Amino acid sequence: MRFVSEDYSGYFRRSLAALEAKNADSPSIRRLLSERVAAALDASAIDALLDTHAEGRPLAADGAHAASVLRRLRQWVMLILMERDISGHADLDEVCQAMTYLARRTTGCAMRVAGSELAQQFGAALDGEGRPQDLLAVAMGKGGADELNVSSDLDLVFVFRDEGQSAGGASGRVIASSEWMHRAARRTIELLSEITADGFVFRVDTRLRPNGDSGPLVASLSMLEQYFYSQGREWERFAWLKSNVIADTAQAGEQTRRDDTQSLERIVTPFVFRRYLDYDAFASLRDLHRLIRSEVARRSARDLTARDVKLGRGGIREIEFTAQLFQIVRGGRDPGLRDRRTLATLATLARRSVLDREECDTLARAYQLLRRTEHAIQFREDEQTHRLSGSPDERAPIAAMLRMAPADFDQAITDATQAVANIFERLLAPDPDDRVRASDESAGEATLAADDPDVVRRIGLLREGTRYAAARPDTRAAIERLLSEAISQRTGSAGMIRLVEMLESVCRRPAYVALLARYPLVFGRVLRVLDWSKWPAEYLMRHPVVLDELLDGQLLESTTFPDWARQLRERVVAARIGETPDVELQMDLVREAHHAQVFRLMVQDLEGRHSTERISDFLSELADQVLGLVIDLIWSQLRQRYCDPPRFAAIAYGRLGGKDLGYASDLDLVFLYDNDDERATEAYSFLAQRLGGWLSTRTAAGLLFETDLRLRPNGQAGLLVSTVEAFEGYQRESAWVWEHQALSRARFAAGDQALGERFEQVRRSVLSIVRDPQTLAKEVIAMRRKMHDGHPNRSELFDLKHDRGGMVDIEFNVQYLVLAHAQLHPQLLDNAGNIALLGRAAEAGLIDRTLAQEVANAYRRYRQLQHKLRLDDSQYARVAPEVVAAQADSVVSLWRQTLESAAGEDR
Repeated sequence: MRFVSEDYSGYFRRSLAALEAKNADSPSIRRLLSERVAAALDASAIDALLDTHAEGRPLAADGAHAASVLRRLRQWVMLILMERDISGHADLDEVCQAMTYLARRTTGCAMRVAGSELAQQFGAALDGEGRPQDLLAVAMGKGGADELNVSSDLDLVFVFRDEGQSAGGASGRVIASSEWMHRAARRTIELLSEITADGFVFRVDTRLRPNGDSGPLVASLSMLEQYFYSQGREWERFAWLKSNVIADTAQAGEQTRRDDTQSLERIVTPFVFRRYLDYDAFASLRDLHRLIRSEVARRSARDLTARDVKLGRGGIREIEFTAQLFQIVRGGRDPGLRDRRTLATLATLARRSVLDREECDTLARAYQLLRRTEHAIQFREDEQTHRLSGSPDERAPIAAMLRMAPADFDQAITDATQAVANIFERLLAPDPDDRVRASDESAGEATLAADDPDVVRRIGLLREGTRYAAARPDTRAAIERLLSEAISQRTGSAGMIRLVEMLESVCRRPAYVALLARYPLVFGRVLRVLDWSKWPAEYLMRHPVVLDELLDGQLLESTTFPDWARQLRERVVAARIGETPDVELQMDLVREAHHAQVFRLMVQDLEGRHSTERISDFLSELADQVLGLVIDLIWSQLRQRYCDPPRFAAIAYGRLGGKDLGYASDLDLVFLYDNDDERATEAYSFLAQRLGGWLSTRTAAGLLFETDLRLRPNGQAGLLVSTVEAFEGYQRESAWVWEHQALSRARFAAGDQALGERFEQVRRSVLSIVRDPQTLAKEVIAMRRKMHDGHPNRSELFDLKHDRGGMVDIEFNVQYLVLAHAQLHPQLLDNAGNIALLGRAAEAGLIDRTLAQEVANAYRRYRQLQHKLRLDDSQYARVAPEVVAAQADSVVSLWRQTLESAAGEDR
């Protein structure tokens, strides 16, 4: 029986021969190996191999026995994997996962031996409060990501909870817990790395620990946290991104390990992932990559024809860096981008449209080819090398191990590395302005002086301010370049002043300045927004995180909100600390995502892509999606939850109900439920209470929505939630006319769809009640007068909403028509909007067709003017009377023909 690997690997031949020599009297080693090769090498297969070699003896009790067993286990795993890979039976995932599990299992065995030996001598290690604690082994790099290659070093960092002392062993001797941990780490390394007659298990590299070789071998959690805070370097964020606890000394119990692991995650996560978009990472990675390429060039000087498939141009590291770059930049806001695995991250980047899907696929294919090539190179002699020789004779066996013809293999490697290099170099292309550091402030000031003294003065205040002074030198230089660029683009004075205010607000977050300096297209769009209107400019300053949206090539395309909500749900659900939801981060993620979509709509509005009505439709649909997501999220975390999904519905009133939502509109909501379970009222009351707080609480990411719940039955005196039956009873027996007016604009927004359909049936039924037209008209007129008196206008301007002939008159007219005539004209029952309902009333012969069209046009005109005034942050939506005189006259005419005529009175 002959194995394919014997033709290609000297290591395989030597190891197999050694096994046969040691087991001359045992059953055929070749037959046993063949049986193992026939099945996938997964975790259970490795466990079975370990049990076989342990021969029933506990490993923790005998270090010498454990060392021998672990080395023989590694030898068998290598032989099985090699043959399965080269013969085409194992894919890349199987190879990497098997090697990672081997590392996890053997490290765990070694640490248990170390822990057992030390506990016997000195007792268990205790923390400062006398609680047992373990040493944790944190795998870095590929070892933490299920991506370990076949001849890789194992990068480990050893951490423990806190300083203390040991409990005292059989001899009663006590040592400091840090010493206990140090001895455990050294013993673990010895058990894994020492070369014996059976070989070694893993070469262990601990240089990624705080302060590297000059730092202590083990670090307490407090020491690690302090190091990250005061000394942690940018490249270390990339190193810790894949960190993963894989083993411990197993003296303090599983719960202790989980608790300490979570404590470690709480320290590592904010170091690796910033809560804002971290575009500083581009420059950091560019510097790190420059050093790596320089080192590779130095090593390759002797053989310029060789290629380093890991560190060379277009190699594995550049693919990993591409994935990690977006993880570092965006992972703070998107927990779904924190997956340690490279291929999984590339898939997420494609799914999120962060990186072009075709480019992600190109990188994924190249990654698999290069990783398989890396394994083939290492299989030859079990050496940690990534050098693909330039000699055709040496490359031919590598190609054969990948089951490729030499010419095809060479072309595939060339194409893959070139494609990777193109993508990576495009992403890390230096800012073209880096070559010209325009830092001559006086020149900029002189240029401005000729344009606008107010702008010059405001820039002077920026430069004299504490924030500017505290900023890094490169950030100040970038700010100066941005100001010069804005001047060269002839930005208006108002836009320039807003730019200065924005730069002042973000100069302590250099990532945002870096983003603007790096992407001229983004900066150009920012200038347009700042120059356009006051409210969008202030929105941008309140929420600078939305700057990222300006990078999107599809910025001006409409969002498919259900898809957006699905992706956001994935991100929010992934925001956890261990097994516990990170509610604060979840709230921030939803707010930031909503802010981003609102900002996208603003930019589209600026570019004239949508009518005012369409913008309101989008904002209303966006609010509906947010409501649905938050309802599900709160319910999933509610202690009182007793069924899934909740039979709960959010009913929208007012502007959201009529799909007239503006950029800063409140949400008028009523909550209904339908359940006869005795726990329902309490559970849904808590849900409604949490929902209101969740939406309106101001967090670090700002506000989501202000909410108004006063339109529920009995207003503020009523329950937060009502059953459908109670709601219907109230509407039929107790509601005022104004509440029925409000009901005409109400609709189901989010929650249980079936419950929403029942609400709609109730709504239509209540609106169809027969009413006396005269009595109804008098009540509507009385309410209108009350509203008018509550919004006095003492200016000479026309108030678009509240003055006679304004928007409220149109809305009350439509509501009267619905309540008075819906029984005979059911087409008026649809919540179709004021303009559409005016048209339907005209078609039914209830109002003059020409007048209906004039009033509909007036409503459009009012909304457009109101929209523009609000974007300019005007306190009131008021214009000169002559601007809308014709429209106001038409509205007053309709009021007289409908309400005043029906009421039998003059207004």
